[in-house]
Amino acid sequence: MNCAISGEVPEEPVVSTKSGLLYEKRLIERHISDYGKCPVTGEPHTIDEIVPIKTGKIVKPKPLHTASIPGLLGTFQTEWDSLILSNFSLEQQLHTARQELSHALYQHDAACRVIARLKKERDESRQLLAETERQLPAALEVPTANATLSNGKRAIDDGDQGPDAKKMRLGILAEVITELTDCNAALSQQRKKRQIPKTLASIDTLEKFTQLSSHPLHKTNKPGIFSMDILHSKDVIATGGIDTTAVLFDRPSGQILSTLTGHSKKVTSIKFVGDTDLVLTASSDKTVRIWGSSEDGNYACRHTLKDHSAEVRAVTVHATNKYFVSASLDSTWCFYDLSSGLCLAQVTDDSEKVDYTAAAFHPDGLILGTGTAQCIVKIWDVKSQANVAKFGGHTGEITSVSFSENGYFLATAALDGVRLWDLRKLKNFRTFDFPNANSVEFDHSGSYLGIAASDIRVFQTASVKAEWNPIKTLPDLSGTGKATCVKFGLDSNYIAVGSMDRNLRIFGLPSDDNTEDSAQDS
Repeated sequence: MNCAISGEVPEEPVVSTKSGLLYEKRLIERHISDYGKCPVTGEPHTIDEIVPIKTGKIVKPKPLHTASIPGLLGTFQTEWDSLILSNFSLEQQLHTARQELSHALYQHDAACRVIARLKKERDESRQLLAETERQLPAALEVPTANATLSNGKRAIDDGDQGPDAKKMRLGILAEVITELTDCNAALSQQRKKRQIPKTLASIDTLEKFTQLSSHPLHKTNKPGIFSMDILHSKDVIATGGIDTTAVLFDRPSGQILSTLTGHSKKVTSIKFVGDTDLVLTASSDKTVRIWGSSEDGNYACRHTLKDHSAEVRAVTVHATNKYFVSASLDSTWCFYDLSSGLCLAQVTDDSEKVDYTAAAFHPDGLILGTGTAQCIVKIWDVKSQANVAKFGGHTGEITSVSFSENGYFLATAALDGVRLWDLRKLKNFRTFDFPNANSVEFDHSGSYLGIAASDIRVFQTASVKAEWNPIKTLPDLSGTGKATCVKFGLDSNYIAVGSMDRNLRIFGLPSDDNTEDSAQDS
């Protein structure tokens, strides 16, 4: 049955109760709403006078063009084109969804990083607040008369400084000076009875030294070991890197014990505090940090000291293991109480402005040696903070200073080479022409001297007039041509070397030779 208007089979058939004719519902409703009469008979008609008819699903007959093969191919082509366009649209939507998901994940990761940084800053702020609360009562007890010191030995008074003034200093009190003096007397007495240990490596042994191992301790993107120290009692080596971290390395096991993170720039100096679990680090970020081991074996920062206004180049520990000194490019060196992290004195020399690049305590503890960027070596009396001697002669920045255990000799390394000084006569008695010398170090017995420059040289120490004979030249195997630090192990049984790559290198006696020497000794 066909619609009386269109002549096609209706999808929604309705019948007129007045005329009995069949219509397509949408067509008849539109006609009645426009004209108000039957389209066939012309009689008045209303929508209420049409009745829907229930039928089965109507399948429209195929159009004429599908009755032939070319027509079917055309239909298939049209449907294929529609399918391809639909698939392309879906792929575009998928790509957009992936981009939006990637952006959302990036925002989530950035938010996590910001949260982690804020938590870290919060913890540092809490720690700084706790340190301030602990130090404040001591600072308030400082008498006014203690704020000034004659002869230009101390930095200017806190009251004369602006809002960014340094903290008030207690000064090195009489009790501390007494403690330093007693330590000096005890160590001087022991030195008179000092004997070279029988277990010290011999010259023949040092001549056979070769590289035993190489350990990549620091990051590859910022290679370079800038400083080093050895805890002989536990055979642990500490290294400070350009990658802003310090690493504690157990040499016998070849394992990293802990990585100290917290500095924002390179670690310029690192020192163990005697046989304790404390470690000191200085950095180009103008801070000094005191680290201590925790229950889980890792090291945590106990104090962050911000008394300097420029890069801190060196830290050195007093023989009492209760005090230490930091030296900075801000023309001052600071004397600290180790337990509280309190700066007792910040010392400068008003007679000339120099930037301190190296520092070391004399073995007896009452003399401090400092190197400067202005090629001068200064010797200080710790008790009075007075500059008691000054050595000139270098033409390059001082990079390292080291006192011999005998208390008589001072070795200084600079960009123009290494010089040896006699502290009794205050004069230079020997010079080694090693350009760009980065480190100089006496071994603990005072029998050997190590120099790190383009390679590593080991010398036998002697008297002022005798010749200091070279024992061994160790090549810089880093390929950088710059060895930055050298340290002797216990009894000089090995030498640790840091360079401008990320590897710590250990030089010593090969195991075969070591076995033969042991057999000969027995």
